[in-house]
Amino acid sequence: MSNNGEDAAGSGWTEARRDEAGLLIRRLVRFALQRGMIGALDEDYAHNALLDLYGLSAPAGGPLPDETLDSPVPVLEPLLDAAASLGLIPDDTTTQRDLFDARIMGLLMPRPSETAAAFDRLSSEESVLAATDWFYRLNIDSNYIRMDRISKNSYWLHPTADGELEITVNLSKPEKDPREIALLRSLPQTKAEYPKCLLCRENVGYAGRPDHPARQNLRILPLTLRGERWFFQYSPYVYYNEHSIVLRGEHVPMRILPETFERLLDFVDAYPHYFIGSNADLPIVGGSILNHDHFQAGRHVFPMEKAGVPAWAIHGEEPAVRGGIVQWPMSALRLRSRDRSALLRVAARVLADWRAYSDEAAKVYAASGDVPHNTITPIARLTEGGEYELDLVLRNNRTSDEHPDGIFHPHWELHHIKKENIGLIEVMGLAVLPGRLDAELGEVARLLTGETAYEPAAVGAQGHPLAKHADWIAELVAAHGTALAPEAAKASLQAAVGDKFHAVLRDAGVFKQDAAGRSAFGRFLAAAGFEPGAV
Repeated sequence: MSNNGEDAAGSGWTEARRDEAGLLIRRLVRFALQRGMIGALDEDYAHNALLDLYGLSAPAGGPLPDETLDSPVPVLEPLLDAAASLGLIPDDTTTQRDLFDARIMGLLMPRPSETAAAFDRLSSEESVLAATDWFYRLNIDSNYIRMDRISKNSYWLHPTADGELEITVNLSKPEKDPREIALLRSLPQTKAEYPKCLLCRENVGYAGRPDHPARQNLRILPLTLRGERWFFQYSPYVYYNEHSIVLRGEHVPMRILPETFERLLDFVDAYPHYFIGSNADLPIVGGSILNHDHFQAGRHVFPMEKAGVPAWAIHGEEPAVRGGIVQWPMSALRLRSRDRSALLRVAARVLADWRAYSDEAAKVYAASGDVPHNTITPIARLTEGGEYELDLVLRNNRTSDEHPDGIFHPHWELHHIKKENIGLIEVMGLAVLPGRLDAELGEVARLLTGETAYEPAAVGAQGHPLAKHADWIAELVAAHGTALAPEAAKASLQAAVGDKFHAVLRDAGVFKQDAAGRSAFGRFLAAAGFEPGAV
């Protein structure tokens, strides 16, 4: 019996169309077998499951093309077209296709326990590096990580006095089309209680719905941090190499505590080739999901990690720990030590002292009444020399009449490029800019080349798609004119966007990079127990 009670041919499909879908199913199963997603004994099972999904009672005959695919997408896309023609994908929107895509690939995946067992076996027999290589590949092969979309992201490097920043315009998270928006508005406005959020472990295998992505092809690995149950998975959007999420087994809010640093070091002990960090735990300076405790990790060297420390100091109570101010727009204290316990004690001291710290001259106040303002964005890694390294980025979320979105937040003149919270990834020097900028920068480029006539009054008019950029465009035209070659216009725009992101980081820095800021940072380090000039 098929999933809809009849063979697909009886629902309007021609025999040729049925054979085409059957052949695509066989190709996809072969891909899964070649990539090690399933074993030889799973082949018939997987084939029959997909036949049932499509309402086909028998496989297609004929030879398969001689091919070795690097991705399931060339087979998946026509399979999704077939599903839409059969009525298995209502409305045939991107969201509905993504829901069905995950459903297909979920039938070609090892069970979660089998995935974890294979990872542990590889870790034991080869190395944890080999295990993460395998697991990352599985996430790509299963189309959980959509490399076809991620490859469309714009990416470039931008040189600054603080090193090269990384800039990316995120196109991997597709925007909803008007039909999907209308559908969401038509749905009953009841709050779904399951899963509680996108990071809960209960997402594994979840079929999804119009307002929540399908996760049949998601696999997570159990992980013990500080004796607690955590899980490791990859991000479907991959903003950087092997972008990972480490999520707590319980749905509890994020909090930066001394125990946080223990968890971070437990992780780098287990995954020494990865960094790990946490968003801050307060609004404005925190990340986009504060209601579920989690970290982000990965195999990537960010610009902040490359930044140097001009001068090191020894901690007065813990001489095995040295610390120094990172040459970086944001206020980052770098700690290093081979003594894990001593490093944790110093990190806890810095956190406690910063939570309570005020400096009127630097416009830093620990709290307004009972509302706290100070917190930390922490990042942990192992150095090539085998030392533990902690970067503690000092954050403050005060607002003012002049800066209602945050004093230490991108100021209003930068909002046309970046208004969102400056979270962990941006803190480390990678700008994840909204997808809307791709089309907008293309339009600005056409003004700079003269392909589109520049009319300041029209561009600045309310409702114009570039109105938010009007002042910036006027500056660009004044600097470069309107007769640039296309490549020159692109390069000029990339440099200008990079300058904006550098300014974003400077705004978010609590202690500025001038003499007054360095002096203020020094005052805090002294208060936290560091002895300048000790190294």
